[in-house]
Amino acid sequence: MQLISWNIDSINAAIQHQSARGEMTWDVLNKIAARKPDIFAIQETKLKPTGLTKKQAAALSDLFPDYHIYVNSSTARPGYSGTMFLSRNEPLEVTFPKISAPDTMDIEGRIITLEFEDFYVSTVYTPNSGSGLARLDDRGAWDDAYRSYLQGLDNKKPVIFSGDMNVAHQEIDLKNFKTNHHSAGFTDPEREKFSALLEAGFTDTLRMKNPDTPGIYTWWAQISKTSKINNSGWRIDYYLVSNRLAAKVSDSHVIDTGLRQDHAPIALEINI
Repeated sequence: MQLISWNIDSINAAIQHQSARGEMTWDVLNKIAARKPDIFAIQETKLKPTGLTKKQAAALSDLFPDYHIYVNSSTARPGYSGTMFLSRNEPLEVTFPKISAPDTMDIEGRIITLEFEDFYVSTVYTPNSGSGLARLDDRGAWDDAYRSYLQGLDNKKPVIFSGDMNVAHQEIDLKNFKTNHHSAGFTDPEREKFSALLEAGFTDTLRMKNPDTPGIYTWWAQISKTSKINNSGWRIDYYLVSNRLAAKVSDSHVIDTGLRQDHAPIALEINI
């Protein structure tokens, strides 16, 4: 199986592609379609609570014919957050979990889970700790609730899950680790929560395949014109699997997006 996951930062911007960045996003989306992944997970869709418009649905159906499409949009704030799955095979069940998360996080469209005969596939858009770490405590509560949710799935069947998890786990996972020690996404509490997730029985597939390789990042700040050129990035997007699936992973890598900044897609190949 080939799976791809991507924080697209607006489905509509990609489909409209009326700006230089929109054109680059549309180009990446087309490259993903050409790969014909078995399952494609998308985060930060920024759709309305009503989901895809007719134009958006038609554009995706043209790119991904015969895929089943599942959308979880935010009802807390229109055009915010949101996740989506495109799957070549129809799952046994699709759920849009609520995990008793703080504030409005449970209604921000942050998780979708597909159940297949022998495993689950889930995607997540983890809340950011925010400016000045205003949501750090709530973010920690989210991490605890999400980990518990995944453990519940894992008790039934093995799990493959991906998404923008808004944390660089180790110093190797971002370029400027010294100056970002107290920045959202690289605080000690956030990193400790990610460690707890791994300790709960899950494997970071890219780091398993590339244990000591520096410079592998999935996000480059748009605010800096040279972040991508200088590869001053962060690895905050992940494919994780239940430990008992780890030996079945044949490849885990970041898909090249050229000069496009923000998030890059990640890919997983697993013999399952």
